[in-house]
Amino acid sequence: MKLAISAAGKDRESRLDSRFGRCAYFVVCDTETGEVQAVPNEAGEAGGGAGIKAAQIVVGTGAGALVTGNIGPNALEVLQRAGLKSYVAEGGKVEEIVEAFNSGRLREITDPTTGHHGGLRGSGRGARSR
Repeated sequence: MKLAISAAGKDRESRLDSRFGRCAYFVVCDTETGEVQAVPNEAGEAGGGAGIKAAQIVVGTGAGALVTGNIGPNALEVLQRAGLKSYVAEGGKVEEIVEAFNSGRLREITDPTTGHHGGLRGSGRGARSR
C-alpha cells in the first residue's frame, strides 16, 4: 500500500508536518517495497482552499492512506470520498511513522481534527470596528 505522509522534507528522515494543507511535501512510501517518492504540496501557498487542493494532490498520488497531524473537514471529506483512510501522528520522522502505521499504532481519523480556516482570514473585529 502507498502511504502519504505530510512532511517538512523530501525523504525518510524528514519530520512530520502537522499542517496537512500547508505542509511542504507529501512523502509517499510504498509499505511493501520501501520505495519513497516526494510530492511537493503546491497547495501550501494557496490563499484559500489549501486543504481541499492538498487532498486532491494526495488522491492523485495513488496513496491508499494518509498520515498527518491535523486535517480540516473539507479536506477529510475529499479523502473519504476517494476511499482513503487518514491517520493521526503526533510527530516523528517519516520512517518512524511508517513503522507505527505498519504495526497498527496509529489512530484512524474519522472526524476533522481542526475547524474550517476559510483561507486563514481572521475572524477578529479588525478594520470593521473602526
